[in-house]
Amino acid sequence: MKTRITELFNIQHPIIQGGMHYVGLAELAAAVSNAGGLGIITGLTQGTPEKLRAEIERCKAMTNKPFGVNMTFLPTLTPPDYGSLFEVIIDSGVTVVETAGNNPAKWLPMLKEGGVKVIHKCTAVRHALKAQSIGCDAVSVDGFECGGHPGEDDIPNFILLPRAADELEIPFVASGGMADARSLVGALAMGADGINMGTRFIATKEAPVHQNVKDAIVQASELDTRLVMRPLRNTERVLNNPAVERLLEKEARLGADLKFEDIIDEVAGVYPKIMQSGDMDAGAWSCGMVAGLINDVPSVNDLISGIMDDAQAIITQRLNGLY
Repeated sequence: MKTRITELFNIQHPIIQGGMHYVGLAELAAAVSNAGGLGIITGLTQGTPEKLRAEIERCKAMTNKPFGVNMTFLPTLTPPDYGSLFEVIIDSGVTVVETAGNNPAKWLPMLKEGGVKVIHKCTAVRHALKAQSIGCDAVSVDGFECGGHPGEDDIPNFILLPRAADELEIPFVASGGMADARSLVGALAMGADGINMGTRFIATKEAPVHQNVKDAIVQASELDTRLVMRPLRNTERVLNNPAVERLLEKEARLGADLKFEDIIDEVAGVYPKIMQSGDMDAGAWSCGMVAGLINDVPSVNDLISGIMDDAQAIITQRLNGLY
């Protein structure tokens, strides 16, 4: 299948693996790229230029296909050395960067000069248009269904994707609720050039996370996610657990007086405990509503090849058969 996304990133299939904290490591990124998609290393999981360089080299040893690095800009008292991290990305020959969080305009000149293509994650059409205007090569349009941060507008993909298609000139992929061939064909029908999958890729054999995490996703339904940090306008969709229930109780009790410090035990530093140690009640962790569509833990290659085979069948058989 050829789309503007496959041509832009020089990949076989229009499927991108989202950047995910303590999930986007070399093992998963390489597996996705080897299967014809675009694997993504999560830069802030590494944190330092030295560790990021080593992770990129590990990925290179596992694949000769294109892969990218996610760089998320988060408000923090001790921001990472973004400049040095981007220098490592460029020096290492990485050809794609996925940016998220805040406006990446400050870093675009050095990335462009380094021959890097930039895809920016957006939760609203106005943000996607801004990304286009500052020179991003593509955008990932994240609907309200997505795990992680869905923004504050609460617009699901059935509305958001056609709106993006109406307004954008650059390629875009659909993110949030993407799990299978139906997701891909539906996204293409609404104007997208491919899909970005996060939660679905956690539930794969190559995902370097504890089996408890994969089991939790398989066992969850579409009703098992919660929205936290809404009062702070930093909304995050997470899988429900006792820590999330405590967090929501604090939000309800404190109301407008809620501060980040009040919920720090439930949200800060929990990813290593969950993803590496399998402590599923350690805190809040990002998970999409798409968990309700995930019923197995296949290899990445089986997942991607199955999506592409099924997509062809849907397009050539089911849809053609309707006429």
